[in-house]
Amino acid sequence: MSDLTRAHVFVTGRVQGVYYRANTREQARQRGVDGWVRNLADGRVEAVFEGDEASVEAMVEWCHTGSPRAEVEGVEVEYEPPEGESGFEVRY
Repeated sequence: MSDLTRAHVFVTGRVQGVYYRANTREQARQRGVDGWVRNLADGRVEAVFEGDEASVEAMVEWCHTGSPRAEVEGVEVEYEPPEGESGFEVRY
């Protein structure tokens, strides 16, 4: 297994009120990725993904489309040292 990686993601567009967070959690759990996702007051969605590089990159790529009702305009990614996330949750 490759080394763990961490991606901190900010998604812009119509990404709130379209089940983006719930779909993100489902996709992350299917790929065995740890972390969290939450809505921000400015209308963006913020997420952190930790796991093997291929799975984290798959999640970052998924964010460009997101949930079926989402209209993603942009995805900003910052790579950081892993912090040991465990499980995947929706934060409020």
